[in-house]
Amino acid sequence: MQTADKRPLGIKLHKRSRQLELEYPGGECYSLSCEYLRVYSPSAEVRGHGAGQEVLQTGKLNVGIDAIKPVGRYAVQLIFDDGHDTGLYAWDYLYELCTEQPRRWQDYLDRLDRAGANRDPDVQVIQFQP
Repeated sequence: MQTADKRPLGIKLHKRSRQLELEYPGGECYSLSCEYLRVYSPSAEVRGHGAGQEVLQTGKLNVGIDAIKPVGRYAVQLIFDDGHDTGLYAWDYLYELCTEQPRRWQDYLDRLDRAGANRDPDVQVIQFQP
């Protein structure tokens, strides 16, 4: 798919279910959770400033999106209700998040498990070494 085709035809925010629905040319439709979009934010706060500097996002189970702002003709800015608003989701990256969602989500869950962390902000995980 060419870059121009990666721009969604429509974006709908479902606040109650905390899902972002994206419709693409050719009838492709995707539904991404706000939590998924938050933990894969393209911001430096999440990605760091280089390889190996990524920051694992925890406790984002109930995060929502308050607003979506267009950024030129190339991206959207998602304003999350936890105060995070620095990531610009370029059309190419947003499409990658759609098409790679199952793999990326499992990778996130695996990283949480290895870190002994949790998606729920009200749950604290303590691991004891034998």
